[in-house]
Amino acid sequence: MTSNNSVRICNPDNVSGLKGNILRIEAPGINPFVNELCEISWGDDSLSFGRVIAFKRSEVVIQVYNGTLGVARNATVKFLGHAQKLTFSTESFGRVFSGGGVPLDGLPVLKGTSVDIGTPSVNPIKREMPSQFIETGIPMIDIFNSLVGSQKIPIFAAQGEPYNDLLLRISSMTSADVVVLGCMGMPPAEYDRITAEMQTSGASTKTIVFAHTTADPASECLMVPDMVLATAENFALKGKNVLVMLTDMTSYADALKARESDLEKIPAERGYPGNLYSQLARLYEKACDFVGEGVITIIGVSTMPDGDVTHPVPDNTGYITEGQFFLKDARIDPFRSLSRLKQQVNDDTRDDHRSLMNAMVQLYAEAQGAREKAAMGHDLTNRDNSLLEFASDFEVGLMDLSVSLSLNDALDTCWTILKHHFSREDVPIDRR
Repeated sequence: MTSNNSVRICNPDNVSGLKGNILRIEAPGINPFVNELCEISWGDDSLSFGRVIAFKRSEVVIQVYNGTLGVARNATVKFLGHAQKLTFSTESFGRVFSGGGVPLDGLPVLKGTSVDIGTPSVNPIKREMPSQFIETGIPMIDIFNSLVGSQKIPIFAAQGEPYNDLLLRISSMTSADVVVLGCMGMPPAEYDRITAEMQTSGASTKTIVFAHTTADPASECLMVPDMVLATAENFALKGKNVLVMLTDMTSYADALKARESDLEKIPAERGYPGNLYSQLARLYEKACDFVGEGVITIIGVSTMPDGDVTHPVPDNTGYITEGQFFLKDARIDPFRSLSRLKQQVNDDTRDDHRSLMNAMVQLYAEAQGAREKAAMGHDLTNRDNSLLEFASDFEVGLMDLSVSLSLNDALDTCWTILKHHFSREDVPIDRR
């Protein structure tokens, strides 16, 4: 990462513009670099921090973390000669930090190694092929859309769906060694609920949280993913299996949108920046199976305003990631969900995994046809009735998000449901 390694001070009265979270100054001879950390001071005790996001000739554009409200035009800007750092420590489990890395839990500041954030992703030719099954305890993931180490996959959900509850369930049951949760644009009440439930569920013993709420400056929202991913990468380099969970990536994109507006840049579709795809890909591409070391797997929530899957955030995300979990009516929809890497592990979990997965989905699809017949008043056959009863048991026993089962127990549950409703000949499983 670029570094000047020296502190340079821009004299007062050089502020040329203030808008939103953006501070513009004339700084001849400073020679800044992008992402350089800055200290902004004015008056007697007022102090804030920011980072360089652009410069042209002598003008430097700084994103102020706490916003520019109250910043005086005679502010002094100190360029610190290095980018934002993260204090990495193996003692960070159970801790909660802001987007800037400041403790939010009332506990002391961490002591550890200072590491860079926002570093480039690993070259694909230097990565291991995905091959590790990540168990979540959620049957609709483990059986039908298996999560694989180093996979990057979103949860697509309309606003109001229990996507954060799904993340909480995964964090408490996953086989991963470390969970790093990034919260962006979260209502304070939801943040309080999630952190409290993580404590009571025991998930906090292997979880680290970086949180930005709607009460915090928007610029901090943009820092959360980089803080999360830097933490994850350093644990992975120590051989750990790390699961990253980001919620909500649409809030992150909205913060990008607001920053681009403050910079008075020409927007693209629906006001989002033209580089939205690149900004999202930069984060998701940090998913990696490091050769001889650990693994980073990423699950990112992308809420869909009005349930619109063509919204720029889920639309761009779909081109970057390896499938999606589609949350609808508080269930993971088996027809709209897909894990493009599940074939990497399905043959190594249990011999009957793949055949059971296919049979259950096929029968559930047939059951939807039987439901349509019933809704239109058509006569139902005995098989139709069996399919309807099967679908009901399938939804209660496997699709309900409150169901927690190991993969073996979930597969056994599949057999139990099938035996209860169908004869051996009626189940589409080849037993040769």
